[in-house]
Amino acid sequence: MGSSSFVPALWFLAVLALIPLALWLLKRSPLQGLNAQGGVRVVGSTFLGPNQRLITVALGEGEARRHLLLGVTAQNIQFLQELQPGECPAPVAAPAPSFSALLARARQPKS
Repeated sequence: MGSSSFVPALWFLAVLALIPLALWLLKRSPLQGLNAQGGVRVVGSTFLGPNQRLITVALGEGEARRHLLLGVTAQNIQFLQELQPGECPAPVAAPAPSFSALLARARQPKS
């Protein structure tokens, strides 16, 4: 009778041990989507107003790569045009604000 009380605990430990293995396998799975092969990538984004952006998206790799300009709102994604290879801007990382600047902005009273 004493050994049967350990069976549920052993199953519980076995399931806990399988969770990291399942996550590792899922990460390397081909079901992850196009981003696993570099198929779809956001190249740039510009905010136009509340809930309005322009996004440049790269599709494909190498010679088959295409760049699309999309207008994005809260309700809609609209194809605007396909950019030629020379027209697509190089991705530029915006400098991250310093912690002190973020803290000062958070401490300002809301108006």
